Amino acid sequence: MRRGIVAVAVAALTAVTAAGCDDGPPPGLVVKGTPPASPYGGPLYVPAGNTDGTGPQALRLASGAAGRALECDGEIFEGSGPDAWSTADGGATPEEGLARYFDMSEPQDPGSGYRVERRSADRVLYSYDVAGRTKVAVVVARDQKDRPGWGPETHASCDPAELPARYAAAWGWEVWTDGHGRRLPVSRISGSAGSAHRGRRSAHFLRLDGREYVRDPEGVLGLEGVLRAPYRGDVRMPAAAHDTGYHYRGRRLWLTDDRHTAYVRTSHGVEAWPRAKEGAGCD
Repeated sequence: MRRGIVAVAVAALTAVTAAGCDDGPPPGLVVKGTPPASPYGGPLYVPAGNTDGTGPQALRLASGAAGRALECDGEIFEGSGPDAWSTADGGATPEEGLARYFDMSEPQDPGSGYRVERRSADRVLYSYDVAGRTKVAVVVARDQKDRPGWGPETHASCDPAELPARYAAAWGWEVWTDGHGRRLPVSRISGSAGSAHRGRRSAHFLRLDGREYVRDPEGVLGLEGVLRAPYRGDVRMPAAAHDTGYHYRGRRLWLTDDRHTAYVRTSHGVEAWPRAKEGAGCD
């Protein structure tokens, strides 16, 4: 289902900072945009299921109407609800209720450029669109039990790779591309630098299909028993390795069928990134 391209004035790259309960919504949070040819036609209230799962089905169940309103190219990336707000948190308007979503949740979502997708007497669906398709959806509700005023009820978002590149970069996501230049979902492949507080700044992590590979030029992780094998910064590409076509800036990923090691080709040669032990490489 295609929707009209929405012109949004993006005023910030990060989420809206917390505001006092008497403050109005920040400028640019909600814009007029262009009404879609076919707006979301489902119910604005869908009971959100309680689940401990993290897969797409569990996220759709947990995110109620917001999850149904998404138009992802891939799977839903994040979703939950209902969000509780206290007697002092509720906003006087739906737009203030949307601002409370950012105040309370501090999500890794665009902090401006939302438009009204659907409205009823006690609920409003806000959407953030990319090329006319909803990538972030937030349903705000009014005067729920023990929650007066307007506040966030459910929310859901697509993979960060489906958002404009500036947002993924602002939150530290490395969005890799395939051999055709298409952005790959971070739920499948993504990288990140090591954290400074654990002395891992020189390390770099690559997560691919549930596996984690590590660049460790200074040996900071090998000393912790994190790696299955040592990192090697200059190797010959194995004859059995094949080019995945996946690349990020100057790095290109090659793999062998056993996937024990990620071979990363750069302008300086080939590096061998070993797999991390299960759960050991997380920062």
